[in-house]
Amino acid sequence: MRKVILYIAVSLDGYIADDKGSVDWIGGQDENVEVEDTFTRFFNSVDTVIMGRKTYSQIVTELSPSQWPYEGATTYVLTHQTKADDTKHIRLKNMDICQLVEELRQESGKDIWVCGGAKVAEQLIDKNMINTYHLAIIPVILGGGVRLFGASTQKIDLALVETKKYNGIVEVIYNQKQI
Repeated sequence: MRKVILYIAVSLDGYIADDKGSVDWIGGQDENVEVEDTFTRFFNSVDTVIMGRKTYSQIVTELSPSQWPYEGATTYVLTHQTKADDTKHIRLKNMDICQLVEELRQESGKDIWVCGGAKVAEQLIDKNMINTYHLAIIPVILGGGVRLFGASTQKIDLALVETKKYNGIVEVIYNQKQI
């Protein structure tokens, strides 16, 4: 069965966006040092991307307006809009995220990346449907904004798989702890 991976940047105090919804704070401690590319290897391990409408809008209007950055993968955008059209690689879905993930897990393919946002991740975390948490902890304290871990109602035990540090960023990878 395909794994569901939450791969996301987070501030030291647990936010994935600032209080304006911006992610322009994501970067290393020294802007003159090139950030290590750990994304390419990760992206090669997935063929499905899941995100909410706000994340999708931010990508196409601010972060990468001239080119879709996840070419080669099928992207599912969770939205309440019913009048939008799918494209070859982008599918707009108005359905329960947990149901969508269960359906995708049953299909053959590579792993599934939960790209964002907080509401999408929160629902999957609450149902313990994330197999791997791959967090890039950015050296900044935002003090407010969009929390990654909101109102989860359960304890989830994890096992540390890997850590990596570069330019003040610490990447941690945890898998669900097998009982």
